[in-house]
Amino acid sequence: MPTWFWPIVFGLLGAILGSFIATLCLRWPAGRSVTAGRSHCDACGRALSAPDLVPLLSALASGGRCRSCRTPIDPAHGSIEFAALLAGAAPFLLLAPVPAAAWALMAWLLIPLIWLDNRHLWLPDPLVLPLALAGLLAGGYLGGLTPVDRLIGGAAGWAVLASIAGGYRRLRGFDGLGQGDPKLLGAAGLWLGWQALPFLLLLASGVGLALALARSRTIPLAQQRIPFGTAIGLAALLIGLLPPLA
Repeated sequence: MPTWFWPIVFGLLGAILGSFIATLCLRWPAGRSVTAGRSHCDACGRALSAPDLVPLLSALASGGRCRSCRTPIDPAHGSIEFAALLAGAAPFLLLAPVPAAAWALMAWLLIPLIWLDNRHLWLPDPLVLPLALAGLLAGGYLGGLTPVDRLIGGAAGWAVLASIAGGYRRLRGFDGLGQGDPKLLGAAGLWLGWQALPFLLLLASGVGLALALARSRTIPLAQQRIPFGTAIGLAALLIGLLPPLA
């Protein structure tokens, strides 16, 4: 296959998946069904037709507004679709085809978790568990690590943050980490292996600090609840593009 084939194919696949991921991210926290019923405008209720559902292009053609009532479309739709498109295309510019495909899968599973934790401080188990299962089955294609390395990574990733969370709770009397953070780090360990965990935690801490500083103009640091799951997800994506740390 020519070098341009896989980035285009996976980029298009990412845009299509991104449309579903965006729907999931916006409907699920509101208690609305992700799969039931036709897609419709949230403002006027008009059912969307095929020309309204082309990822990215439909929103561009309509100026980012509903074609009927002209209510602005939530920009999260476009940003999530673009992130999924980029997640499909970009790894093939940096990695060999097989690890690039594995990285794209990991990224598509992480995108809703990154977004939901950043917006709602929520890492739902029905999204973390597929990420973990995919890491168990496909993580070896990403970094070439053995199943033992990745199983240790999964167990150690969960245990480290679960221990920190438990110790903090006993000392302070309230939670300092969300219950989903240890599970997410464990899932990342199944993809990246135990060797990546120290660097992953260091990088995630830096990302979390950067997010907090970016928000400090509107929310004082002392009052912030840092979406550490978002930081873990972004750090895992960056590390997945690096040579194996074995």
